[in-house]
Amino acid sequence: MATKGELHKRLIIKNNISELERLVAFLESLQNEWNIPASTIPSINLALEEALTNVIFYAFENDDEQEIKLDFKLNNNQLTMIISDNGKPYDPTTKTDPDINLSVKDRPVGGLGIFLIKQLMDEVSYQRKGNLNQLTLMIQIG
Repeated sequence: MATKGELHKRLIIKNNISELERLVAFLESLQNEWNIPASTIPSINLALEEALTNVIFYAFENDDEQEIKLDFKLNNNQLTMIISDNGKPYDPTTKTDPDINLSVKDRPVGGLGIFLIKQLMDEVSYQRKGNLNQLTLMIQIG
């Protein structure tokens, strides 16, 4: 999977859960275009769906239509995905990992999504740039 320089693509979705279908189609085309191993696509899709679901349901104060930008960059074998939204400031990476050894009834609600994302990705980071939340996910492919 040799790449010359950095490849870049952007997908813009609306804050509607039905938009996740567009993500699946986009990842399929990206897999073919950038020759991403098929074995990594389910992990990438699951991590992005978890992150986007949280943005769609919790980032915005009202139900007005908003844009969520996804930037994909491939440099050598490192795929970087940046999710940007102008919702409420929220850094999911500061959330303490849940104790997955607790029984379901003893475990607090929430927190499994970002925990799962951290398990699937090689690196997860957050920053607030002006009025934008930016969640960056990185994974080595190939």
